Amino acid sequence: MPLPPDTELGDILLSRARQAIAHELGAESGAPGDDPRLSERGATFVTLKRDGELRGCIGSVRAQRTLGEDVLLNAVAAATRDPRFPPLTRDELGKVSVEVSLLSTPEFLEFAGEDELLRQLRPGIDGLLLFAGCRNATFLPQVWDQLPEPRKFLAALKQKAGLAPDRPASNLMVATYTVRKWKEP
Repeated sequence: MPLPPDTELGDILLSRARQAIAHELGAESGAPGDDPRLSERGATFVTLKRDGELRGCIGSVRAQRTLGEDVLLNAVAAATRDPRFPPLTRDELGKVSVEVSLLSTPEFLEFAGEDELLRQLRPGIDGLLLFAGCRNATFLPQVWDQLPEPRKFLAALKQKAGLAPDRPASNLMVATYTVRKWKEP
């Protein structure tokens, strides 16, 4: 089960993400909030939306740097380096909403085939990380909102990794994780 949201930490992460983007775009950014938890290792995804549509999403699946640094770098990357979108402009900054997801440590699943893998998935709860050789991809748990059927969710994730949607799951490594997420109002 996902951990309950920590509102104070969420506010700090959202503020830090927005301020990092504003600073990168040369806009007024203010001083970022501080909290001892920001110096702990953490893995985040920062998602930007404009008018309810995705405008950028970049993140980390492993906690390799401090939480404060991770959210800052992922926020700037989501705004300026998501290959699916042109870089965010300063004029757009006030029109986008920020969401920060804090990932748990991924746990690898053991399964003999696709049906066994699909039975282990928890729609709406699990993020999924897929590895096939040097290819990999992930879907945050929020993607279940668009793809609620596990078989379609997995097929779309395979496709995102550059694999055939019908590629046998027995040739893949799969891990799940949960998130605590916060959105700007």
